[in-house]
Amino acid sequence: MSYDSVPGLRAALDGGVLRLTLDRADRRNAIDDTMLDALITHIAAAGTDEEVRVIRIDAEGPDFCSGSDLIARNTPSGRKPRVGSTQRRLPTKANRLIPVMTETQVPIVAVVRGWTAGLGFHIALAADFCIAATDARFWEPFMARGFTPDSGAAWLLPRLVGMVRARRLLLLGEELTGAEAAELEIVHAAYPPDELEAQADALVGKLATAPTVALGLTKWLLHSGNGLDLDRHLQNEAMALELSSRSDDFKEGLAAFRDKRDPVFTGR
Repeated sequence: MSYDSVPGLRAALDGGVLRLTLDRADRRNAIDDTMLDALITHIAAAGTDEEVRVIRIDAEGPDFCSGSDLIARNTPSGRKPRVGSTQRRLPTKANRLIPVMTETQVPIVAVVRGWTAGLGFHIALAADFCIAATDARFWEPFMARGFTPDSGAAWLLPRLVGMVRARRLLLLGEELTGAEAAELEIVHAAYPPDELEAQADALVGKLATAPTVALGLTKWLLHSGNGLDLDRHLQNEAMALELSSRSDDFKEGLAAFRDKRDPVFTGR
């Protein structure tokens, strides 16, 4: 498959790693519709591309992402949109990105430094792993701007940190450093800024050499299990086990155990 770069987003597939880099540093990597459409398209495509074993989302410049580009979207064009324009567009834009991230059976790693706010924060939350610089800043800007959360904020945060902390972040606009986010287990880990890149490479490398089929199915079980009763979840577990046990990586895992060596998984 082809993963084309667009203005504001660089895309490159290298050795099983699809790297998506927000590249709009002059606007703190605020995400416009062109970038958003490309993120959705590339992540969805990666879910069916057997060459992709992990997705890495990072950013150019000192900040990860300041959220959606509200200024560009609300610049007067001479025509007032019809009532309900926001409600109609969100399901195919910001509110589509988060489900695509959670539904794809490819692990996603977000690498965060500097400011990450709004949609950028939610990309970090929806990633399977987010590692951040200890001095990164996480912020929900909605109350300060006078509007309500989007892109899954009020769904993601309570599940990660509980309702009390979610209220403090969304209603009071409290900020978190990367170190605080790691302590609350909102992110996978936080590292000093000069160590972040090496740690990101190590994590992405580990996922890129993992048993891809089993990894993807386990991700699916974790996300789908939230809304299911135990009986239905156990049915899904049985199906996932049936599929993963037919993979080449399962056979390699058994052979490596028998031979007392490290497995070499090919993602098949």
